[in-house]
Amino acid sequence: MSRRIQAIRGMNDLLPEAMAGWQRLEATVQTILNAYGYCEFRTPLLEKTELFARSIGRATDIVGKEMYTFEDRSGDSVTLRPEATAGLVRAGIEHGLLHNQVQRLWHSGPMFRHERPQKGRYRQFHQIDVEAFGMPGPDIDAELVLLTARLWRALGIGGLTLEINSIGTPDTRATYRKDLVRYLESHRDQLDEDSVQRLSKNPLRVLDSKVAEMQPVIMAAPSILDYLDDVSRAHFEGLQAYLADAEIPYVINTKLVRGLDYYTHTVFEWTTDLLGAQGSVCGGGRYDGLVEELGGKPTPGTGFAIGMERLVDLLNQQGLVGPEPNPEVYVAIMGEAAQRQGMRLSERLRDQGLLVQCNCGGGNLKSQLRRADKSGAKFALLLGEREREDKMVSVKDLRTHGAEQKQIAHDEISDYLKRHLS
Repeated sequence: MSRRIQAIRGMNDLLPEAMAGWQRLEATVQTILNAYGYCEFRTPLLEKTELFARSIGRATDIVGKEMYTFEDRSGDSVTLRPEATAGLVRAGIEHGLLHNQVQRLWHSGPMFRHERPQKGRYRQFHQIDVEAFGMPGPDIDAELVLLTARLWRALGIGGLTLEINSIGTPDTRATYRKDLVRYLESHRDQLDEDSVQRLSKNPLRVLDSKVAEMQPVIMAAPSILDYLDDVSRAHFEGLQAYLADAEIPYVINTKLVRGLDYYTHTVFEWTTDLLGAQGSVCGGGRYDGLVEELGGKPTPGTGFAIGMERLVDLLNQQGLVGPEPNPEVYVAIMGEAAQRQGMRLSERLRDQGLLVQCNCGGGNLKSQLRRADKSGAKFALLLGEREREDKMVSVKDLRTHGAEQKQIAHDEISDYLKRHLS
């Protein structure tokens, strides 16, 4: 038996060379959300299983097939969070943040679903979630869409399409569901196995199917827009008016229903054809009944989630990720007597705003210079016994072929480096 332990399937290590895209995405998201007045919120990875069964829906694939659920040592059923909204609503109710209040909140972190791993879909994946509470109108729905559009511009990402739809109220969906099931039953022989199973549990999810052979049936299905009541229709028209004012192009996709039971009125997705089958990079909508379903007072809510892995893939595909920042200076140290001086010098240069890597772990001059070159630093500073006694530093330009090594006084080295690194 091999003693080497590997990562669990579908749960991936993020190696240093991959982090530039993640860090750029996270920094840009935080800047934009701050500009819109959203506050960061963090919830536990583990929640009571009942939270997700009640919010997402017991008949959904997530609850029925995909959650990581187990009993803890107290015998309670707990689940690794498969999405963030339910936990955030639970926390908002528990801490008194939602009733008769307006809140703009955001959250980021890992989620867990036991799906079949494939490109853009993993068992541990990361999301950025943005949620707004206490605002019932289409204006806040529009703000969320405008916020995402600003994020794509800030990141430089192109090739995304905004799709919108309205799924009305629960009463709307109940009426629509009956007619949809009747229609799909009449084409039962053209449905795949998954869709047949969904007919009795969650028939709207049949409209999400990407199976090519089923597309003619799906496209000819009744449109939920024909079932909207006056309030739902006015809300949807209001959203479109805001998007038109902001010159945000969109497509109305009447088959867009999202996969969670708690949605009402607006649903939307930003999609791309550059990531294969996993084309959605951001999706969300309104969930006005969720807070009450989880034990709070009736409170309107709306939000979205961004799949971070997919967005980072897009950044890399479109050449929008630069390399990790290299140190500007590498401090090479020869001899024990110079070791502490080298550490002090490194700290002083960092105080001056320079990116400095100090050699640790010993090694002769040749090996240290190899490390300096591999680090990507422009300059190597050489400190040995002679330099220590003379209060000088030897400076080697690692990126200019044939450049002469220079001797610079200790108290002048910072100014010298700044002049030649600018």
